[in-house]
Amino acid sequence: MKEPGLIRNDPWLEPYRASILNRMEKCVKREQELAGEGSLQSFASGHLWFGIHRHNGGLIMREWAPNASAIYLLGDFNKWQASENYRFKSLEHGNWEIFLNTGSIAHGDRFKLLVQWMGGEGERIPAWSTRVVQDPETKAFDAQCWMPDQPYQWKHPLPALENVQPLIYEAHIGMATEEYKVGTYAEFREKVLPHVVRSGYNTLQLMAIQEHPYYGSFGYHVSNFFAASSRFGTPEELKELIDEAHGHGIAVIMDIVHSHAVKNENEGLGRLDGDPAQFFHGNHRREHVAWDSLCFDYGKNEVTHYLLSNVNYWLTEYSFDGFRFDGVTSMLYYDHGLEKDFTSYDQYFDGGQDEDAIIYLSLANKMMQEIRPGALSIAEDMSGYPGLAVPVHEGGIGFNYRLAMGTPDYWIKSIKEKVDEQWNMEEIFQELTSKRADEKTIGYAESHDQALVGDKTIIFRLIDQEMYWHMDKASESLVVDRGIALHKMIRLITASTAGNGYLTFMGNEFGNPEWIDFPREGNNWSYQYARRQWSLIENPELKYHYLFDFECAMLKVLAKYGIYSHMANHVKTDQGDLVIAFERAGLLFVFNFHPSSSYTDYGLAVHAGKYKTLLCSDQPEFGGFNRFDTGMLHRTQVEHSFGLKQNLKLYLPSRTGIILQRKETPRVR
Repeated sequence: MKEPGLIRNDPWLEPYRASILNRMEKCVKREQELAGEGSLQSFASGHLWFGIHRHNGGLIMREWAPNASAIYLLGDFNKWQASENYRFKSLEHGNWEIFLNTGSIAHGDRFKLLVQWMGGEGERIPAWSTRVVQDPETKAFDAQCWMPDQPYQWKHPLPALENVQPLIYEAHIGMATEEYKVGTYAEFREKVLPHVVRSGYNTLQLMAIQEHPYYGSFGYHVSNFFAASSRFGTPEELKELIDEAHGHGIAVIMDIVHSHAVKNENEGLGRLDGDPAQFFHGNHRREHVAWDSLCFDYGKNEVTHYLLSNVNYWLTEYSFDGFRFDGVTSMLYYDHGLEKDFTSYDQYFDGGQDEDAIIYLSLANKMMQEIRPGALSIAEDMSGYPGLAVPVHEGGIGFNYRLAMGTPDYWIKSIKEKVDEQWNMEEIFQELTSKRADEKTIGYAESHDQALVGDKTIIFRLIDQEMYWHMDKASESLVVDRGIALHKMIRLITASTAGNGYLTFMGNEFGNPEWIDFPREGNNWSYQYARRQWSLIENPELKYHYLFDFECAMLKVLAKYGIYSHMANHVKTDQGDLVIAFERAGLLFVFNFHPSSSYTDYGLAVHAGKYKTLLCSDQPEFGGFNRFDTGMLHRTQVEHSFGLKQNLKLYLPSRTGIILQRKETPRVR
């Protein structure tokens, strides 16, 4: 096996060469074992065989339950009573099957399985269910036969993905409404999708799509992996949302949760056939010590088949354009990476890594590109595992992006622990630009994690209770002025230094006030904080639209100049002045973080030319004070001490970020 690119690009990995090569060999062997001479997609097509399907003029249903001794189908059609007419037939390899004549079960009928095993029995929702609904009165969940006469007809072609520079709008369907309720796919399509389009985001990331019994889990305690959550609407309504987004050229990805599963037995996979180890580890590794959930056994062929089929299903049935894989850190390590600082490469190759999980992720990423070339595959990993976003054949795990998860924590820490004058410019620039050269990253200032109850968004940390009293334009507040200025600067410098893409969570772009708290007993089942207040940005008397308008203008510039195709080159960091400047894609980005000092004729060593302003956070239409003349053309001057570069002198207002574009000056011969 030739030297993988992962090691060639990072000589510090040479001591771990044997471990990396061994893992690569195991991955190749596992793929051959599972797929043989065929493709991974062909192998991972369980959803086309298991579950319920039309067959020979009727319907056929299949389930994998190797520990079961008998299975009966219960439902509306037989008054939920077990009978021989609805008994499954046992097949080989632990599979079960039942054929249903036309009329035995109809579209919309609810059903469950009565699974019997040695010493017990229980009602279960089939593992391959594609529709699961909750009874509004009893709150119990049932599978639902969902076979409309006419399948959804897609109207728009899939968007091209190969050269996309992702600008990601992370959203939750249920809390996307301003009303005190659970929002729907249809409402999101009608009301929120136009907002995403207007903002300039080119990728929509949907959370909580896989069915989950507890709404407040944010969708991360999944029970039914093939079912789109029915609390938001029908499968056709989700497809219509995805289809319309595609019509606007927007890629749609979803959070996919393969890192763990809900412990519930009646609703989920907990003991589907009575065996606790059917899908999960059967020993001390079965339960996640921090998440109160169950951990998949990725070394079991049937589990790999189930999860790979799940990836295939969402890509092909719903035309998703990729995934953000949740909880990757937890999958990578036997101890789930808990309470580790990962300050040494030894911690990535010390034998504490779950190679079965790593191989599963590698195969999933490889298969995704077979099915949908260019599909977005984003890893949520806090450990910094090297090679996560490197192709499998180069020694990596095959994600094409990883999240820069340290950045939001850095911003929160800075705001919480330091006064403005103590912000470290070198540290900020280092934090925002230090990335593995061979791996693509998605940068972000904050996601849903920072908005959850118990934490605070950036705007709420900056302004706090002043949000309630002084966000109207008639009010004057130094706290609000500071908060608005820094909110814009933090987002601009994060987005403009991001490695290969940028993400925001729904509502954060306009400073949606307060936190996220789902209805629960502790808040008297209130929806007050499980919604987004869109009307705030439509009210011209309030200041929220300043933040949204700036976001739109910022994204327009970043997209137009394709900055993620270029590296950010350092120009200047000055701790005394609290100034950061860098060049990227022919643009000059300048930030003055000083809370009170503005600078006249501030010199920067840059390439010769004329510089015009593309964007300034101090513009009045963005809630600024109009202290920078955006119409002025700035010319460089010869400065012998700058060598091959020239001196660009600018007026830098305090707490202001500026983007300028260079127009080259013709050489005089």
